[in-house]
Amino acid sequence: MQAKLKQSGMTLIELMVVIAIIGIIAAIAYPNFVDYVREARRADAMAQLLTLQMAEEEYRLKNTSYADLATLGAGASSDYYTFSASNVGAETYTLTATATGGQTNDTGCTAISINHNDQKTPAACWQR
Repeated sequence: MQAKLKQSGMTLIELMVVIAIIGIIAAIAYPNFVDYVREARRADAMAQLLTLQMAEEEYRLKNTSYADLATLGAGASSDYYTFSASNVGAETYTLTATATGGQTNDTGCTAISINHNDQKTPAACWQR
């Protein structure tokens, strides 16, 4: 009598099917991951703008006008955004975060700003 040999392992076709499934999942997941990272970076920039807004208001309580970022001692950039203050005067200011590097692909939200009246533009970028 001949003993049957039990074969173990995977065939090349089974391996290719698994690789194809992993490729499909990755093709779907990667764009979602990139969007999530982009939104998280934008949220960091918004938090920094709100921090700068509080610094402006605190400065204004002690002085007769608002201040530029250098006077506030605030950092003017991060890895993905550059921050600036414009229209700075006795009663007005506008704080802006401008996207840099890979964050420039954040369509419609490459420049987000907030002013002395707490007006946030573009409004769609500030909504969650």
